[in-house]
Amino acid sequence: MSPVAPSSAETSEELFDKVIGVNFKGPFRLSAQIGQRMAAGDGGSIINVSSSGAIFPAPKFGPYAGAKAALNALTGVFAREFGPTVRVNTISAGPFLTDISEAWPEESRRSTRSAVGRPGKPEEIITTALYLASPASSYTTSSLVRVDGGLY
Repeated sequence: MSPVAPSSAETSEELFDKVIGVNFKGPFRLSAQIGQRMAAGDGGSIINVSSSGAIFPAPKFGPYAGAKAALNALTGVFAREFGPTVRVNTISAGPFLTDISEAWPEESRRSTRSAVGRPGKPEEIITTALYLASPASSYTTSSLVRVDGGLY
């Protein structure tokens, strides 16, 4: 959930709570419950999905950018709390051509301010998630992996 908010002063309490609930509180509660069980069992991998909006925040996205930045910080907290048997990492996704992109202006669906110069296709983020979920990333935890085409 990444709605455009009015100015910070005009962002309603309801919108703020909803954005924080979906983008921070939900992942916090889920990871707290499941991570503890994973650590007591055979371990595993928790993968948070954040956003380039936390790294490159923009006006009108304050609650969203703040929630995703908090999620990035939470990754390190849980990596230390549930390690060494549970690895906790974050994928910082840039612009991807998903259902939300249908509301973007045509130009934004064709090009981005990135090294690659275009938005990503959904299948281009899957390999990162597979890597983080697999034993191939056994020494990767508390990491933020940018999958954003080299946004600048």
